[in-house]
Amino acid sequence: MEQIIFYIIVAIIVVDFIAQRWLDILNTFNKVRPLPAEVENYYDEKRYLKAQHYKRANDRMGLLGSSLSFAAILVLLLSGGFGWLDSFWRQYTDHEILLSLLFLGSLALVSQILGLPLALYRTFNIEERFGFNRTTPATFFTDMLKGWVLAIILGGGLISVIIWLYQIAGSYFWVIAWLVITMVMIFLNMFYSSLIVPLFNKQTPLEDGPLREKIQKFAQDQGFKLDNIFVIDGSKRSAKSNAYFSGLGPRKRIVLFDTLIDRHSDEELVAVLAHEIGHYKKKHILIHTGTGIIQTGIFLFAFQQFLEYPAFSRALGADQASFHMGMLAFGLLITPVNFLLTVLGNILSRKFEYQADAFAANTYSANALGMALKKLAAHNLSNLYPHPAYVKAYYSHPPILKRLQFLKKQGNISMQEPSKPKKND
Repeated sequence: MEQIIFYIIVAIIVVDFIAQRWLDILNTFNKVRPLPAEVENYYDEKRYLKAQHYKRANDRMGLLGSSLSFAAILVLLLSGGFGWLDSFWRQYTDHEILLSLLFLGSLALVSQILGLPLALYRTFNIEERFGFNRTTPATFFTDMLKGWVLAIILGGGLISVIIWLYQIAGSYFWVIAWLVITMVMIFLNMFYSSLIVPLFNKQTPLEDGPLREKIQKFAQDQGFKLDNIFVIDGSKRSAKSNAYFSGLGPRKRIVLFDTLIDRHSDEELVAVLAHEIGHYKKKHILIHTGTGIIQTGIFLFAFQQFLEYPAFSRALGADQASFHMGMLAFGLLITPVNFLLTVLGNILSRKFEYQADAFAANTYSANALGMALKKLAAHNLSNLYPHPAYVKAYYSHPPILKRLQFLKKQGNISMQEPSKPKKND
């Protein structure tokens, strides 16, 4: 039985790797087309060519990273490495929680070490070469250390609680664990921007002035109570621009990257904010949170049934069943399910993006939002022609040209020369 399970796991990993790399190849070698008229005032031929080179550089790096991860997992499986690591730590402790933390922590550390050279190359070569990187080596390694500390405290703490519940809760384990994880998800949703983000970035309230007044007026017109508008120092790490909405209820806030404010007119910024408010008004955040909670409950129920069979742990080379080996085997076996859920989640997310675009167009300005999207695409060197299959599998947002075509149906989008950015790209 263990051998059959082992072969199934190996087959799943191999098929998943081939399928995802096939999508990557389709996207990498998708036909390059002439510069589209929709963005020709924002790109010149030189910048359009630069965007293609940026895409190819990232594609090559992504292929190398995924290949190394695939090779590492395959080597650990075929050599019995997972079982060896389990036996190694059992020499020093038989405490189930500590054993699981040491085992999973070791795998996480190996993954970090293998990925570190690629992360350094991506940041200090690719991003630097294309004019995006503003991260210093000191910031890079400080961020990495902070990430480890957070993973140990939050990840390690949550895993410890889950294993403890498994030991004491019996058949009710999945229900109680579901409630605990749900509370953690809601807590992080509400307080992520106020507790986690400040560890890495400085957030300051948007200063009084015309932009804040326009944003507050729009929010008030839409019956949207918004007191928390913050600017984040994204330029500390990258020249790329972004904005996001976070939190629930009274803890909701909108965050603008300083790089976004530097490059866009007030009208464009209000349109971007209108899009983010649209997500809230259409209850997209609640729907995403709700579907995540439901999926977690289903997975925990299946996981509890799964743990009843020691053969899954032994299939990975362990001498005896354990929570961490069962969790690892479960995670590998449901890889296709996770991929399917990712695809379905992205389909829903793209639908929500169109709805938020429609909200911004109908309540504020399709033209202002269209101009903002064009500037963002040009500055961030976005891929204008991703392969349709790749989009369906991986894109949480519709491609820029699809969004512009959609906005044309909502209102007129000007093709005139763009207003001059506040700072040069």
